[in-house]
Amino acid sequence: MQARCDTWWSPHLQKTMPIAIYGHYGTPILLFPTAMADFLEYERFGLVEVLRPWIEHGVCKLYAVNSVNAESWLNPHVAPRERILRHIAYNRYVTEEVMGFIRADCYGSVPVITAGASLGAFHAANLFFQRPDLFAGVIAMSGVYDLRVYSDGYFDDDCYFNSPVHYLPNLSDEYWLPLLRRSRHIYIACGQGAYERPEATRELSTILATKGIAHVADIWGPEYPHDWITWRAMIPHYVERLRQDPP
Repeated sequence: MQARCDTWWSPHLQKTMPIAIYGHYGTPILLFPTAMADFLEYERFGLVEVLRPWIEHGVCKLYAVNSVNAESWLNPHVAPRERILRHIAYNRYVTEEVMGFIRADCYGSVPVITAGASLGAFHAANLFFQRPDLFAGVIAMSGVYDLRVYSDGYFDDDCYFNSPVHYLPNLSDEYWLPLLRRSRHIYIACGQGAYERPEATRELSTILATKGIAHVADIWGPEYPHDWITWRAMIPHYVERLRQDPP
């Protein structure tokens, strides 16, 4: 399995940002870290290894990015308004810089799937729902999709437009909504074990169903906690669906 890292100075974030790439060919999967973790987290906790068969056979190619969670939602020393501004800058880093890198690395425009666990699931889902013109689908594991969970109750217009359970119910745009409805790869999943919040997955699933957006919402059993044992079990299940039905 090919593996390498790259870095560049991000004009949106005003810092050097690294990225890890695993594989040589296949559907790009853009991985967002959990909580305060870094771009090598998925490798350290064995998720890259469990996907090795799909990576080596060219089903998928992984791109793992850093987060700025420690500078935004997980920084209690910064005012909530500053947190959402940092979050928006991160979104632009992903949509304008990381996506440009992926296109160059894949020698053209390709369908990209966002993915992540825990807080990474929130980023993956939010960016996909905001930009279905850029992303082809999402694998969101053990996420919470209400931004108020991270904003300490602060909620302005920018927070609204980054909180899927708030902006999706009101989405009626004749351009964006059909794009979401055309996606065949929207997967939201969680367990029912310790520290999981299956009600968050059910809430998002209900909203998507109401908007006519096809998706898969899986609630795994009580033996699946909010931890890596769960996410290592989950992600091959959904990557296999990409093999069976490429985006």
